[in-house]
Amino acid sequence: MSNQFILDLREVGINDIDIAGGKNASLGEMIQHLSALGVNIPNGFVITVSAYKTFLEYNQLDKSIDRIVQAIDYDNIESLRRGGQQVRQLLKNGRFPREMSEVIIRAYEKLSGNYGQEHTDVAVRSSATAEDLPDASFAGQQETFLNVRGPASLMDAVRNCFASLFTDRAISYRQSFGYNHFSIGLSICVQKMVRSDLGSSGVAFSLDTESGFKDVVVINGAYGLGEMVVQGSVSPDEFIVFKPALRNGYEAIIEKKLGVKDRMMVYGDKADERVKIIPTEKNFQHRFCITDSVAMQLADWVIKIEDYYSTLRQRWTPMDVEWAFDGLSKSLFIVQARPETIHSQKDHDRITAYTVADQSRSEKILIQGIAVGDKIGQGNVNILYSMDKRVIEGHEFKAGDVLVTDMTDPDWEPVMKKASAIVTNKGGRTCHAAIVARELGIPAIVGCGNATDILQEGDAVTVSCAEGETGYVYAGNIHYETTEYDLNDLPAIHTKLMLNAASPSMCFKFSNLPNDGVGLAREEFIINNYIQIHPLALLRHRELDDQPLTKEIVKRIQGYENEEDYFIKKLSYGIAKIGASFYPKPVIVRFSDFKSNEYFNLLGGAHFEPKEENPMIGWRGASRYYSDDYKEAFGMECRAIKMVREQMGLDNVVVMIPFCRTVNELIRVKEVMKTFGLERGKKGLQLYLMAEVPSNIILADDFAKHIDGFSIGSNDLTQLTLGLDRDSSLVAHLYDERNASVKQMISRLIAAAKENGVKVGICGQGPSDFPDFAEFLVEQGIDSVSVTPDSVIKTIKAIAAAEKRIESGFVYSG
Repeated sequence: MSNQFILDLREVGINDIDIAGGKNASLGEMIQHLSALGVNIPNGFVITVSAYKTFLEYNQLDKSIDRIVQAIDYDNIESLRRGGQQVRQLLKNGRFPREMSEVIIRAYEKLSGNYGQEHTDVAVRSSATAEDLPDASFAGQQETFLNVRGPASLMDAVRNCFASLFTDRAISYRQSFGYNHFSIGLSICVQKMVRSDLGSSGVAFSLDTESGFKDVVVINGAYGLGEMVVQGSVSPDEFIVFKPALRNGYEAIIEKKLGVKDRMMVYGDKADERVKIIPTEKNFQHRFCITDSVAMQLADWVIKIEDYYSTLRQRWTPMDVEWAFDGLSKSLFIVQARPETIHSQKDHDRITAYTVADQSRSEKILIQGIAVGDKIGQGNVNILYSMDKRVIEGHEFKAGDVLVTDMTDPDWEPVMKKASAIVTNKGGRTCHAAIVARELGIPAIVGCGNATDILQEGDAVTVSCAEGETGYVYAGNIHYETTEYDLNDLPAIHTKLMLNAASPSMCFKFSNLPNDGVGLAREEFIINNYIQIHPLALLRHRELDDQPLTKEIVKRIQGYENEEDYFIKKLSYGIAKIGASFYPKPVIVRFSDFKSNEYFNLLGGAHFEPKEENPMIGWRGASRYYSDDYKEAFGMECRAIKMVREQMGLDNVVVMIPFCRTVNELIRVKEVMKTFGLERGKKGLQLYLMAEVPSNIILADDFAKHIDGFSIGSNDLTQLTLGLDRDSSLVAHLYDERNASVKQMISRLIAAAKENGVKVGICGQGPSDFPDFAEFLVEQGIDSVSVTPDSVIKTIKAIAAAEKRIESGFVYSG
């Protein structure tokens, strides 16, 4: 009989969920099949579901628990709390059958002996039979107890694990999804601790948790035991690793963000204190919690786990993994793995787009943080510091309120599902609040810092997660719009449709749209939003005797080797994220094209930028790149591109030179590029020219000899062909890219490109805004049209209609 209570972790597999629960079945499966591939999983033993059921029977608890659960009013949070507390107390007061306690203690002592200790430190993790099914996320509903040592402490932890099957959130969740409380059993894993209290730990997903993008591993981590990351008590470091490049042997980290790791959980010092939270040393706070090589090793393991489970289930099975890095042995371990349950079941062909329509919204921003999801929610602020506040003060949380708090606890799930949105001071993209918000399909902004101080109780706010990786809380109910469409309903087109990409943070999401790659990715957006410092100020600030500038730069480059490393890595991460989103389709990256007045506004820019009368046709684009005053800064751009293509493996990145006035300028820029390791044709590098100056069209045959393609910049081309300032409202009525002279320019360029065997495309809104312009471009034989993501649907329809009219011989008269 005793054998039914205990199994070695190695003895269970994925078909043993009824015996060992989802978590244990998964761990056993990985030990059996992935250890040989180098994936480390700490050993341990399983206390079976049979032990849990025997415990209930021995203490005659079934009927008492059922009576209490049936009496709960699930619309009343206080009733749920009271009922849950009563059930848990019954279980905590229960006694173990003697044979059960003896066999558990013997297994613990055997495990301790394997590590040469009398009483080793273990993690006691609960594992429900329904917890890790691929169609229902029970993640985090049962408890884990860390640094449990000695038989008495172990048996207490086991009893508490049994009780955790009836936490408020677990009772509420089962009720919501129609699970019978007694059809779900509980198993327990007693697993050797990884000394991540002396190292680091966290979570990893084998997809992007916001967009569902399949080709990345997202890693979150912090120093110490992993509960701080899971609970959202710290804002973790984040690494994003591109799977295809990693599989091909490249250094495939395409983004790194330093978190706020001001606290960490470590082993307690006292007998009754298993763990404690201490401040993180200052010098550690400004370092990443793991090295790049450990991040890539972890990503490799996550890919292996995903591949294994996808083969096992015969369908794509993205995984949610918990990891720990042992500070003593300097070894990495996987301590949990479960199927991801949100994006794996989502229909990405049906899209609902949320758009903030208030043009003055920037004046209404109250606070910002990390966006979770892509929706918008509105409601009145309801600040909760703990669930007890509602009980003590009679604080009522109404359906549709915006929950504002320091961080959420798993017990808050019954309140969270009533919220229209969630805003927290702490946490990262993989903390509890973020995971539950995704499950519930409500917008959340985490890691805001001081939301509970800034937002006022009862005020109406709008919570927007529809504007990229940064979420914004706006004052009042601002206007927004939703658009729904099914990608399967769109017509097929022959002309290549590409996207104009600005924000790297939105590109994973936009990759779901129909596209043939990126026709224009602007470096300016990355420099302005991610780097924010003038490149020459980074290189020369110490020579300027500007102490406030130097102090600010030193602060911002924390976590990087030096100023140059900061610029190159930041720029490369932004470019790489765009490149990865659309890989292996081409992504045309335009070198920086700030005007002097725009560069002036960057931190330190005032020291390096001239005052020009007309910056629009001044020192911009190509003329900067070979200039002795700017060449060094351009070199950093080249090195970032080289890093993206050759170190990160994103050889789909194409470079483009903007605002190049003469063929000689083009040749000089190519020479400078070569000195920094970029040479057209070497390692497959393609070079495009932005055709936006009339000389580009007039001398198209000469330019074509030095490039692989033209991209028509219709904004500047229209401005310079018609001789007007597009920023002037006085002549705005004359600005029209459909003007006969502009169309003749475009027509000449397309013909010249065809004749010279180089590609030609256009970037701009004209084809989507004007059906006759779309028809003109298609008729001329343009290779590609590149538009902003919000114009994709209407552009496809416009091009399809134009292609149909041309095929039928009909000439558009509009």
